[in-house]
Amino acid sequence: MEVDYNKIWGNCLGVIKDNIPQISYQTWFEPIVPVKIEKDVLTIQVPSLFFYEYLEEQYIDLLSKTLRKELGGEAKLEYNVVMDNAHVANQQPYTLNFPTSNKTDLRNRPVSVSQQEKPDIRNPFIIPGIKRLSVDPQLNGDYNFDNFVEGECNRLARSASLAVAKNPGKTAFNPLFLYGNSGLGKTHLAQSIGIEVKRNMPEKTVLYVNANKFQTQFTDSVRNNSQNDFLNFYQMIDVLIIDDVHEFAGKTKTQNTFFHIFNHLHQSGKQLILTSDKAPVELQGLEDRLLSRFKWGLAADLQIPDFETRVSILNKKIYKDGLTVPEEVVYYIASNVVNNVRELEGALISLLAQATLNKKEITFDTAKQIIDKLVKKTSKEVSIDSISQTVCDYFGLDLDILQSKTRKREIVQARQIAMFFSKGLTNSSLSTIGAKIGKKDHATVLHACKAINNLIETDKDFKGQIKEIEAQLKS
Repeated sequence: MEVDYNKIWGNCLGVIKDNIPQISYQTWFEPIVPVKIEKDVLTIQVPSLFFYEYLEEQYIDLLSKTLRKELGGEAKLEYNVVMDNAHVANQQPYTLNFPTSNKTDLRNRPVSVSQQEKPDIRNPFIIPGIKRLSVDPQLNGDYNFDNFVEGECNRLARSASLAVAKNPGKTAFNPLFLYGNSGLGKTHLAQSIGIEVKRNMPEKTVLYVNANKFQTQFTDSVRNNSQNDFLNFYQMIDVLIIDDVHEFAGKTKTQNTFFHIFNHLHQSGKQLILTSDKAPVELQGLEDRLLSRFKWGLAADLQIPDFETRVSILNKKIYKDGLTVPEEVVYYIASNVVNNVRELEGALISLLAQATLNKKEITFDTAKQIIDKLVKKTSKEVSIDSISQTVCDYFGLDLDILQSKTRKREIVQARQIAMFFSKGLTNSSLSTIGAKIGKKDHATVLHACKAINNLIETDKDFKGQIKEIEAQLKS
């Protein structure tokens, strides 16, 4: 009986559509054309080599699971890539056998595997008593210091990460606790430390693991009555990187086990790097004894990048990919995609994909059409004047007083806050900001931004005020 490949692919798309954002589905899956099915091999046609590579990097796991569900465990996928050169009559096939990808994402490779497999990682749950383990560090090579763009928003975190990478376990930054909202570079920095350590000290045992994976492994060890093997394995690590440690919240037994691992590693002079979406003092559902240890080293905040940093991030990615994008397009993306680095890079990739599919040059009008679909506009324009007015309203001050020469503490701080938000939320130069707020120079604006950043990191009440003002500005 002949298999209907259109129906098979349609069923796959139904699952995929429910698991990714609508814009991603439209960009990366609607253009795909099913070609044929032979035995357990589904052939799909994609419009470019860039398209194929992006599917491999971002959606291989999802494709694998959905296709296996339809065709069984032996399912295979073949790509027909349409060549850009019109003189090339033949299509170029790329074949992939699940689950092996020619661009393996190390972040998704499990630390624990079955006995039948023979990876570099030896399973500590099955082979106890090994004096030294050969451990795959689970690191993504793209997450290195060279690819990380430094700015005021992340300078402390990057500097501390470099110090730890050069001398793991021997600095005051143990543990190094990196925190901030999603997409600001916590995982990138944490993995950069691991990559740098392995490059300069290959004898060190480095391991990156997400807190959710750690939790799953611990649960398996309890089920298999192998908690001691689990504990011994993690106590052998020289540099342990736990991503999203806030996911331990409410999991008492996992916290207790990690507490003992933490103590052993710290007392042995080993390095711990932890990431979270919140500062230690703001975490809920974690034991006090664990939170106190998170505060032993350095807690470094990663904030939303300012306009200059966003432009630098885009230019670095554009240069790395060997592309040509007009400066006005770069500025437009940086001005409108402001929440995090992941969204910033995603907007650029969507723009490039649409330009490739439609065979159009990247122009300002093209960028505006695409970015405007991706970004939800705020209900009011954010400008230096509107920021100044919002800050004055919040503190009950007259707007004119920001222009005065008074050195009263509350006036100086309000002026600094207005400068801080103007730098982060507008495209204005430092000189323009200084001229409009108190008739100051660019150096004064820089000093103001540093002063506000320092207060945010050290004063919880002040940080709350800043968040309230920011919410009013973006409402």
